[in-house]
Amino acid sequence: MQVRDVLVSAPGKAILHGEHAVVHGKVALAVSLNLRTYLCLKATTGGNLCVNLPNIDTFLSWDLSELKHVIPPVSGRRDELKLLDPDLVRRLREFVGVTNGNLNTSQMATLSFLYLYLSVFGSGELPSLTVSVWSELPTGAGLGSSAAYSVCLAAALLCASGAISSPLNDWDHTARWCQEELELINSWAFQGEMIIHGNPSGVDNAVGTWGGMLRFLAGKIIPLSRVPLLRILLTNTKVPRSTKVLVSRVKDKINKFPSIMAPVLDSVDAISCTCEKVLSEMTSEPITGEHYNALEELFDINQHHLNVMGVGHPALDTLCRVTLAKGLHSKLTGAGGGGCGITLLRPETSSAVVQATVQDLKDCGFDCWETSIGGPGVQQHAPVSVKEEILEVLNRD
Repeated sequence: MQVRDVLVSAPGKAILHGEHAVVHGKVALAVSLNLRTYLCLKATTGGNLCVNLPNIDTFLSWDLSELKHVIPPVSGRRDELKLLDPDLVRRLREFVGVTNGNLNTSQMATLSFLYLYLSVFGSGELPSLTVSVWSELPTGAGLGSSAAYSVCLAAALLCASGAISSPLNDWDHTARWCQEELELINSWAFQGEMIIHGNPSGVDNAVGTWGGMLRFLAGKIIPLSRVPLLRILLTNTKVPRSTKVLVSRVKDKINKFPSIMAPVLDSVDAISCTCEKVLSEMTSEPITGEHYNALEELFDINQHHLNVMGVGHPALDTLCRVTLAKGLHSKLTGAGGGGCGITLLRPETSSAVVQATVQDLKDCGFDCWETSIGGPGVQQHAPVSVKEEILEVLNRD
């Protein structure tokens, strides 16, 4: 099989509004972050399969003659999947020696990679490959780093195998696949997410695939056709949290105070819908200060609601207080209880204000980046379109 070299990237994700309310049938808005995961796939010789994941200090190599024995007898390439192949998962867990207990980050990434590789190539000759991945996203911070990884894997393996086209022309720096091919990438990326998370919602890999903004309601994911690119500060409080515990906390509060919490959830739903309306207006008419005023107020209202729901944290209160002192508005993103927050930046916000705010947040012990939301989903790249320092990491032996 002739395997093509491929260089791809996919974005992380943030929840703009609708945290926790989405579990109860309300609208959530998920947006792409312009912090990306990059993957370089190269065809090699020698009968080995190698994966290099420097973000998590992992480099692994397998002899393909041994890996062939992992493929179940009836396994073959499947163009669409909704359920994992349990036999292949079991065989892979035995192959990498993780048959019992919870998996660490390296093991989850390894299993996801091998599962997608064997699912895509398993019906024919297994090609020798070296796959290197570098991410601008912190792991375990609720920013969709695992989904960006799964989307990159799916896109690169499908493209290298010829299952989808290579959309990049000689004169292009970046290119995206057609809708049908994006749907195939997304379905395979969801398989990777199932390996890592067990029962994912599908939101994270959908954001990584399509980018922009997605509306999530009752299990249905609808990409919004046009969204403005918004500047933000992304802050990681570095406070660990358990999504499972936080979801349970909200559920307990709803069961204890249903007449109080039901209107809160309805209000969060209304915030999501109002925000969607404002953002739609920003793509169809001249953007004004009133649009940003509305977005800032929605940030403030939603953050108060999330505190009422019990998913706030003193570190997130500090984030909001520090940024408000600079005239900026913030809210948590994701499960809460620590984790990350986003701060909206107006177009006229000066670099001096941004730098001072970032320094104040770092002085609190937080990590902070200026980035944007609403950028493109998975892309194929020409090397010239990728930063030199990223290419250096991807090409490192």
